[in-house]
Amino acid sequence: MIKQVSRNEKRKARHKRIRKKISGTSSRPRVCIYKSLKHIYLQAIDDENGHTLIYLSTLTPEIRETLKGKKNREAYILLGQKMADLLLEKGIKTIVFDRSGYMYHGNIKALCEEMRKKGIEF
Repeated sequence: MIKQVSRNEKRKARHKRIRKKISGTSSRPRVCIYKSLKHIYLQAIDDENGHTLIYLSTLTPEIRETLKGKKNREAYILLGQKMADLLLEKGIKTIVFDRSGYMYHGNIKALCEEMRKKGIEF
């Protein structure tokens, strides 16, 4: 009998493979994304010291209020803009983007484009 591997297990395998090749520093952190069924989470991580520099999600109170009644794509766009603003406040202009095994299209692409519009390079 053939065992069918779930989509999430395939994504985790891709994420493992990607993480072997990329890491973040304090001057160029790794921005990691995670999508649950209801929420989106973003982190800017310094892998050398093992610290999370910036954390942002759709559960953050200020973002949660602005997202009421909006579509999913608008949530990604807003998170991309907010993350770019927080990175620029800390003086970070270049990042390493960790897509966590998700495909780079659709909502993930929209988030990245918004960060690039604000002046973040990756």
